[in-house]
Amino acid sequence: MMINLIYVAFGGAVGAVLRYVTGLGVLRLAGGGFPLAIITVNILGSFLMGLLVVMAAKRGFDHLNPLILTGVLGGFTTFSAFSLETVTLIEKGQNMAALAYVLISVIGSILALALGVWLARGVWA
Repeated sequence: MMINLIYVAFGGAVGAVLRYVTGLGVLRLAGGGFPLAIITVNILGSFLMGLLVVMAAKRGFDHLNPLILTGVLGGFTTFSAFSLETVTLIEKGQNMAALAYVLISVIGSILALALGVWLARGVWA
């Protein structure tokens, strides 16, 4: 258990650095008018999650999931985990649950952020 926590912490640090560097690279190439850096990280991280989750299972490297999937990809973008959970629900034939998961996650997260901004502006204005 403790070694998995160390793997997740180390992988998360690596993933966060990779997200930051990728974001800087995209900003330098494309500019900053549209959140292209975040879109790039989310799509790339989701692609890598799909690729690596299958490769790990096929090759017997599931023991590295805390380091690679949860740690590195989780630090790179949590959107990859969101994408994996959505596809897993769809593959299980739970299409309505997948739709609900997507809608609740996206709308709920945006509303929660807006509420946090509203509260912070009211309290610390």
